[in-house]
Amino acid sequence: MINKRIAIIGAGNLGSSIARGMVTKGIIDPKNLTITNISTDMLTGLKEELGVNITTNNSKAIDESDIVFIAVKPYVAIDLISSLKDSFVKGKHVLASVVSGIKLKEIEDILPEIPVVRVMPNTALSVCQSMTAISVSEKSAEYEGLMKEIFDQLGESFVVPESQMPAATVLASCGIAFALRFMRATAQAGIEIGFSSALSHKIAAQIMQGAAELIKANGTHPEEEIDRVTTPMGVTISSLNSMEHEGFSASLVHGVNAGFKKIKETES
Repeated sequence: MINKRIAIIGAGNLGSSIARGMVTKGIIDPKNLTITNISTDMLTGLKEELGVNITTNNSKAIDESDIVFIAVKPYVAIDLISSLKDSFVKGKHVLASVVSGIKLKEIEDILPEIPVVRVMPNTALSVCQSMTAISVSEKSAEYEGLMKEIFDQLGESFVVPESQMPAATVLASCGIAFALRFMRATAQAGIEIGFSSALSHKIAAQIMQGAAELIKANGTHPEEEIDRVTTPMGVTISSLNSMEHEGFSASLVHGVNAGFKKIKETES
């Protein structure tokens, strides 16, 4: 458990996932965690679920914290941080941005005396299974270890230079959606060949978990594990070849590249 007070500005999908993960994992005492949002409906639910502090007053939350997570939509982030700049205190606060497409320098220009870290997790934070990218600047380098301490408990984390944050965002953060789309398609296929929807989704989820654990445990290339289950003239290779003919791998690569181009446009 870290002996810090934390404020999460924004109780959307990522903000609430960070809160759930931290409380579930015991990273922070709920009484030291404050979540803000413009809507009280979502805040009330989080207070009842997690026992955290809630408020619609961002300045109050910042004043009562040491670490501030900004977890709002990209199009409101800069204006929001600008409106709150007088709430940050040199030597007291560190700001961690989970806003995609907003560079460290953009925030540092607003808060020149406050260390700023970029963090890009995915929503699997809530079950402590996120893959989280972290970038720091010269001003915030001393907080790299603290961020890794937090996010390694919420899954796994890795540090990259900020120039690689767009790629990390697409692969590690957006990637959760790509995996879930594969799971949905697998379950739909299962329904078509005779399983119930509930059982199809259970099978799809478990095979995804099993595949991931094989690679992590064995340290092998995915193709090595594929070779173990493909036999000459067999069912698996027939299915794989049909999928590849329809562009299975190519469509995923194209999709990742499309996302990368999009985020690069926002950071240019």
